[in-house]
Amino acid sequence: MKYCELKLYVVKVMNFKNADILEVVIYPLKKYHDDRGWLAELFRHDDLTEEFYPVMSYISFTRPGIRRGPHEHVDQADLFCFIGPSTFNMRMWDNRPDSPTYNCMMSFDAGEEYPMAVIVPKGVVHGYKNVGAIDGMVINCPNRLFMGEGKREPIDEIRHEDDPDTIYRMD
Repeated sequence: MKYCELKLYVVKVMNFKNADILEVVIYPLKKYHDDRGWLAELFRHDDLTEEFYPVMSYISFTRPGIRRGPHEHVDQADLFCFIGPSTFNMRMWDNRPDSPTYNCMMSFDAGEEYPMAVIVPKGVVHGYKNVGAIDGMVINCPNRLFMGEGKREPIDEIRHEDDPDTIYRMD
């Protein structure tokens, strides 16, 4: 007689409510065109609360079908600018237990056809996927320095994308 060890796995299932998330700010980016090309204002201090003032910026390109995230920050807020080329599906989950929108999820497209900026507060899980046919550009202007002053601090990031059992799914 053979005996098999029975292993029970608990899979956490979460039903998120589709709704706006408190303190997430989304605003359109307007492209000003002329015969030289175009420009767009990404942020202005007179349009942001001081809590979200950027302290650095970086630019990334993401290949079609590729996602970045989901992850979250303990202290950092992100200001993502989706202006094109390509289109991204942005998804966010409110993971702040004290928030009235805890367990709410938002998902929308942004980029070339829908240029917009998105402020993601700390504690909101977020990720995006390039759903376009070409490499897509994203600019981020976070309110904290990556790895702190002189890059001497731990990275402020909880990477849910590394967990195969994560409840935060991009698809």
